[in-house]
Amino acid sequence: MLIEGNDPYCEPSFSLDHRLRRQVWNIVYALFFRTSPRPFHAWRAFLLRLFGATLGQGCHLYPSVKIWAPWNLRLGNFVGVGDGATLYCMDRIQIGDYAVISQGAHLCGGTHDYNSTNFQLIVKPIVIGAHAWVCAEAFIHPGVVVPEGSVIGARAVVTKNLEQPWGVYAGNPCRAIGIRLQNNKSGVL
Repeated sequence: MLIEGNDPYCEPSFSLDHRLRRQVWNIVYALFFRTSPRPFHAWRAFLLRLFGATLGQGCHLYPSVKIWAPWNLRLGNFVGVGDGATLYCMDRIQIGDYAVISQGAHLCGGTHDYNSTNFQLIVKPIVIGAHAWVCAEAFIHPGVVVPEGSVIGARAVVTKNLEQPWGVYAGNPCRAIGIRLQNNKSGVL
């Protein structure tokens, strides 16, 4: 679907089929997803599944969540995605069971090669582990893996894979600042 070696100044970066599906999604998003009442989580999950997203049971995505290509979205059970979060899934974004993506967080699956003469688009998957929490307005870079149980502090900028499961990370650039207790794995922390 990604077109490589194109001239981004006058040529598209994605196939016609991909662009047409995104346009249909944008219309459905504007008319039915974005305008749905806050408690209608099942309705929004239905719309996402209709466009190829894989969602476990009990997912809560709020109406102002921005999703670029639902067919690249994989959510486990009981995932929560808060108001104003952006899931820029130019490549796969996978979020594990009981994970939380807080308001305004930005998971960005695409960037550009600044050394390329045409600033070639690069897309990479993002994986957020089970029981992880990406706090308000944090930014997750393309290709990043956030391990199980990790907490990414508010406004943190994560540009590389994090190593320690159940770690607490914060800052710009993001760095480890602590360890999270994990004595309850029943799904309720």
